[in-house]
Amino acid sequence: MHWAHRVAQRFPDGQLYVNLRGFDRAGAAMSPGAAVRGFLDALGVPPQRIPVAPQAQVDLYRSVLADRRVLVVLDNARDSEQVRPLLPGAPDCLVLVTSRNRLSGLVAAEGAHPVMLDLLSSAEARQLLARRLWPAQVGADPAAVDRIIEECGRLPLALAVVAARAATRPGLPLAALAAELRAAHGSLDAFTGEDAATDVRTVFSWSYRVLSGRAARLFRLLGLHPGPDLSAPAAASLAGLALPQVRPLLAELTGAHLLTEHAPGRYTLHDLLRGYATELAGTHDADDQRREAVHRLLDHYLHTAYIASTLLDAHREPITLRLPEPGSTSEILVDQGQTMAWFEAEHRVLLAAVHEAASYGFDGHTWQLAWTLVPFLRRQGHWRDWAATQTAALAAAQRLADPARQAHAHRAIGLAYRSVGRYDDALAHFRAALDILAGLNNPTAEGNIHLAYGGVFESHCDYGQALEHANRAIELFQTSGHRAGMARALNNAGWCHANLSNHRTALAFCRRALALLREIDDGMGEADTLGSIGYIHGRLGDYPQAIDCYQTALTIFRRIGERHHEADTLGRLGDVRLAAGEPDAASDAWLQALAMLDELDHPDADQLRAKLRQLQQCSQ
Repeated sequence: MHWAHRVAQRFPDGQLYVNLRGFDRAGAAMSPGAAVRGFLDALGVPPQRIPVAPQAQVDLYRSVLADRRVLVVLDNARDSEQVRPLLPGAPDCLVLVTSRNRLSGLVAAEGAHPVMLDLLSSAEARQLLARRLWPAQVGADPAAVDRIIEECGRLPLALAVVAARAATRPGLPLAALAAELRAAHGSLDAFTGEDAATDVRTVFSWSYRVLSGRAARLFRLLGLHPGPDLSAPAAASLAGLALPQVRPLLAELTGAHLLTEHAPGRYTLHDLLRGYATELAGTHDADDQRREAVHRLLDHYLHTAYIASTLLDAHREPITLRLPEPGSTSEILVDQGQTMAWFEAEHRVLLAAVHEAASYGFDGHTWQLAWTLVPFLRRQGHWRDWAATQTAALAAAQRLADPARQAHAHRAIGLAYRSVGRYDDALAHFRAALDILAGLNNPTAEGNIHLAYGGVFESHCDYGQALEHANRAIELFQTSGHRAGMARALNNAGWCHANLSNHRTALAFCRRALALLREIDDGMGEADTLGSIGYIHGRLGDYPQAIDCYQTALTIFRRIGERHHEADTLGRLGDVRLAAGEPDAASDAWLQALAMLDELDHPDADQLRAKLRQLQQCSQ
């Protein structure tokens, strides 16, 4: 509308404007016939010349405009059918249509050019506030302005309502207003205007009430979704519908701008729309209906994530899932590449789903979802997320009085803490896990704990203690017959022997581990063991063999997306390259490793920086 005013002078024969009331508070959209009759009156056509038949009136309207240059503004249109009779068809006329719907029919059949209005940028939102308030007031507390913009979600109407509140309360600091908005986060009460046109909840309702019944139900249920966005299969599970049934509903919601397809196949709600949907669900849907919808959604994520987890790590001890609720569907994943892409797309959603499950009392889903996330979070170096989800899993296992799951969660939290250098916290969780396992007769779980313990001692270069834990793990895995655990323990023992200068013994242990890992097709373990063998060859001065082992390990780590191990291997490759008299190659490997460790916010990055500085000083 602002643009229409700016270009009005380009149309010397005048402008026609009509509010089609497609999303009017009264609920009655204007008929095309009434709009055409109004235009004929505005164009000065004598009443006696206006025919009775609606199509004849449309023909007359187009004839009158045939030789004129007129701007026609059709505001607040409901759909394409309401607009078509109002198109003049004259080459020198321009029609501007505004709508909450996309009106894709006009684009397809009438050659319309769509212009999508997005949320304001942060800079635009700041300008809006500066125009409506005193510029000095906005400039005096930029941090409060940023918080206000964040809470308003850059939605122009919400910003306007809040600006009006600030303007009418000049004694209220913007920081206090920002605090009020934050305290009301998730509620639309903070965005209530004095009349319907400036009440965010009411304005949203004008779009909601024209939805079909099934689309309206889906919109309400979307408010229950915990994550920042969702896929069509997740929406189908939430609604308890088949995928072909939910796609038209998603299209209806995106067409009404109540939902945004921000990436192909992924949909998101504006925060304030999410709050509105949640309010509607609380009003229109019974408690058991909302709980059933959340249950279906959690089943969707759990069963899909379980498939994904086993594809990333086929050698974990499996868990048993209950059958999904009727109406919940899982996505089909067939290989590791597809699996990693799914995890990356759903990463933030799955983290939110763990805590959503806990808040609804679905403790089984809580620890099981946390279990499924471990291979992805470990590979990508999301250690804080790993610790947070496993902390939620531990609380759920405690509520369920499940000691085996408690021990598993303690170990997982400890591994996450060990990865970020919180060794004392890691040891505390490992000790708690061993205390629980003492009465469970689970040698495989105990073996895993001893491997984890050994890793802490390795980090402190206490390889004698680490070797004791590796040997104990070997005994436990022999008792349980767990081949993957046995292979990891053999590799750990070999690594400890190598650092104790027992190089031949180390090679024997690692070669036994490598043969077993290749036999069971454990790519992660194979790459890890190749790294150990490369290290041993480097200690023995066989640099070409060491480099070959490291390069093969890197290929595997990159294929499976194991980022921290890739960085660690690059660091060791740099060490060997330098020992072999290749400082440039060493620097290149270290720089690659440093970039990854910085991205992962890993403490080992400082050691690499020191090596690079020393190498640079030596070359000067």
